[in-house]
Amino acid sequence: MSAQDQALTGENAVEHDLAVIDIGSNSVRLVHFRMEGRALWPVFNEKTSAGLGRGLGTTGKLNAEGVKSALRTLRRFSILLDAKGVSERIAFATAAVRDATDGPDFIKRAREEAGIDIDVLSGPGEARMAAMGVLAGAPNATGATADLGGSSLEIIPVARCEAGDGISMPLGPLAAPENLMSDRKAAKAYIDAALASAAPVLKNCGDTLYAVGGSWRALAHLAIAEANYPLRVIHQFQLSRRAAKEIADLASRLSVVSLTGIPGISARRAAMLPYAGLLLKRLMRKGKFNRVVFSAFGVREGAVFDSLPEEVRKLDPLLAGAEALARPASPSPNFGRAMAAWLEPVFGDRETVFGNRSPVIRASAARLCDVGARHHPDHRAALAQEYALFAPFAGIAHAERAFLGLTLHHRYTGKGQPEDMRVFEHLLDEESRAWAFAYGLGLRFGAALSGRSEALLGRFTLSIDAGQLILCAPESDTDLVVERARYRFEQLAEALDLEPVLKSV
Repeated sequence: MSAQDQALTGENAVEHDLAVIDIGSNSVRLVHFRMEGRALWPVFNEKTSAGLGRGLGTTGKLNAEGVKSALRTLRRFSILLDAKGVSERIAFATAAVRDATDGPDFIKRAREEAGIDIDVLSGPGEARMAAMGVLAGAPNATGATADLGGSSLEIIPVARCEAGDGISMPLGPLAAPENLMSDRKAAKAYIDAALASAAPVLKNCGDTLYAVGGSWRALAHLAIAEANYPLRVIHQFQLSRRAAKEIADLASRLSVVSLTGIPGISARRAAMLPYAGLLLKRLMRKGKFNRVVFSAFGVREGAVFDSLPEEVRKLDPLLAGAEALARPASPSPNFGRAMAAWLEPVFGDRETVFGNRSPVIRASAARLCDVGARHHPDHRAALAQEYALFAPFAGIAHAERAFLGLTLHHRYTGKGQPEDMRVFEHLLDEESRAWAFAYGLGLRFGAALSGRSEALLGRFTLSIDAGQLILCAPESDTDLVVERARYRFEQLAEALDLEPVLKSV
């Protein structure tokens, strides 16, 4: 494996565990991450809706019942992490603890009663962590990150894998005056007045807003349900400015009961959706954004990402994720990387469906080509497809997920079509589906030819010349091209509209 390939995947990175405890205005949450190079896997996730910020705007203090609930939760988290052996921990508190007069007392009690040292993030610090989270999930993000918490809204520009200087405003649902949404004209005026201070940050951010936070994720769930969108994945789901306006207006018309009936929307989030929707509309208008992209990565992921060495942060997250997912599943962990290099002479100069992203998408598909090896043959295609569509990968758009899923389906079924084509027909055009089919057949052929052996695969070369797909094999190895391998070779050539030619050398 080349040094460049290692740099892309981070395959030699040491696996370790890290826990993040996030004490917000609404909830206290623990996420236990497993780190494999650039890949972040949430392996345990638990929260308590303590409501520390309830009534803060009136009393200036943390909610008394919320403090009891939060401290009890923190004691539980400490016991859990000790039992799991997770010693590396990041604990922080955001707007509610930051703004409350009794915030320092809460921090002291958490240290004494739960043994947890909590870092209170400043407003700009919280904004930066949210932006780092967006970059952890979408390294090429360019625009403005907007993180809506219970008590505050943080906005920070992102571009060229860097976070700029951000701002924090008291615009969270818990900070809004009671019954604000009963008068939408007054609500607009309230939001616009607060957003005026963000004008210098919003200037020249670009046309994309990256929405972070539970209330806006709930709004995305509503949009997915309303449109019957076929891929129920929040990360990188996007709406045009007009579509965002329409879904925000819908949220204001539906009752809490109706909203709670939608998958992914809790009763607590449902009550906040009309405000969250109006805030999104006003923010997109003020920032002149043309689209909103929802990020499942936020402050917690940002804190983890920020703790990584710079050379690790520069790795490609999709390749690292595919590598990490495939490694324990594949009997031959190096085979996927070998397959990627072996097929590149055929596909490298021809397939441009995803532009400069194409090499990474192909390499990721090849990494996953053996992910179904440990499953029953009747279910390999479906399970491999599900991995691609729903694994918590970073650095991947929805159309790219669909391409990986369809590619892996054809890797295991050949010409067979998935039973449900909706996600592929919705997210991929005919040309993209054709390339997924062809690349899947390439993976299928390489696996059959080599018996999924990196060493055997390396004895053959595959190339294109003068309308021919040429398989070169040492004369002593031509017996390896048995009937099944030859048939799959012919299928691949047909998919590429080439004549199959076997040459011995």
